Amino acid sequence: MSDLARARRCPLSADLSADTLDKLDTLKPARARWSAARADAASRTRAALHRALPALGLFAAARLAGMAFMALWAWHIGRSPRALLAYSWDSRWYAHIAAHGYGRTLRFPGIVQSDLAFFPLYPGLIRAVTGVLPVTGGTAGLLLSWSAAGVAAWGIYLVGERLHGRTTATLLVLLWGLLPHSIVLSMAYTEPLLTAFAAFSLYAVLTRRWLWAGGLAVLAGLSRPSGIAVAAAVSVTAAYELVRLRGRGPWRLWAGAAVAPLGWAGYVLWVGVRVGDPLGGYFAVQRGWSSRFDLGAGSLGVVQDLVTRRADLGFPVALLVVAVAVVLFALLTLAGPPLPVLVYSTVLLLITVGGSGFFESKPRFLLPAFPLLLPLAAALRKARPRAAIVVITALAGLSFCYGTYLLTLASMAL
Repeated sequence: MSDLARARRCPLSADLSADTLDKLDTLKPARARWSAARADAASRTRAALHRALPALGLFAAARLAGMAFMALWAWHIGRSPRALLAYSWDSRWYAHIAAHGYGRTLRFPGIVQSDLAFFPLYPGLIRAVTGVLPVTGGTAGLLLSWSAAGVAAWGIYLVGERLHGRTTATLLVLLWGLLPHSIVLSMAYTEPLLTAFAAFSLYAVLTRRWLWAGGLAVLAGLSRPSGIAVAAAVSVTAAYELVRLRGRGPWRLWAGAAVAPLGWAGYVLWVGVRVGDPLGGYFAVQRGWSSRFDLGAGSLGVVQDLVTRRADLGFPVALLVVAVAVVLFALLTLAGPPLPVLVYSTVLLLITVGGSGFFESKPRFLLPAFPLLLPLAAALRKARPRAAIVVITALAGLSFCYGTYLLTLASMAL
């Protein structure tokens, strides 16, 4: 064959030089290792999901029973269960943002409620779903929340299994699905989405997958204001590791710590620029909703009012839930949890207890704080089966009845 003909041949043809063949031979092991790694990762994911199936089944049964209980009462009083789940309180704001974008403001005496207070990921996902499926914004919100709740339950199981084993992890997931405010996990709200990102981000930190941890923290920070707790858990743990390693940590550790706060900080800065105050604009928007961080001064005033006057049932229940959360946090701290779990729980509890405004919503704000349930799950694992069944049955009754009350009878904001 002439030199010209050989030069015109396709480089992928069978007539390859010895050097090219040697190079291809060196690539085969790398490709084989990559394929084997992917297959191994898929196998481990399937195995993890298989282990979690009993917990996920119990969680689904708890939430379906809670929704069925609420639906029966709603139909009894002539109200639509779907409308209650899809368009109650904040759900309407999310659906409006998804359909029309930001820019809605409601003004009342002493109150200016701007939709800029709501973080963008959830309404953005609603918009994406309605662009693909022939459903309304409310239905899209429910599909997202239900899916996120299931993913969150899996992530919670993985964290619990890594820390305390399968039985405790299963009880942890079940307890999370039977909290007094767990009806929110079945509504078009953002708590399931945040919890899903938070649980898997914490699991990624515990297993030293720093890029995953940082990326999921970014998404958590775009979901809710309290998503900053996930970024804090990732960044503080990464900083501790860097100190321990004297700054010689791998680049993935540095990268995960660096990107973790970007979701939350990016949206806060964007709102600030939009309202003309880059650093303080978002917090001014929150003050318009009577929401601010005052180290609990506003909440203390609400507690004092509860002593002197009658209030909606939701206020004393919120006080009780917060008090129990503080006790559970103390027990969790005494048990010596891993640093990311402790930081995440601390920041969430601090935001909830130290923030003022919408006191009745504080139990909802605590829904993503699933690590607080670890001491109770561990105690139930050690208890006699009959005692554990009694406790779980009582929690189920409270959850179903109180969730129904919140959606069908209560006049306070959820």
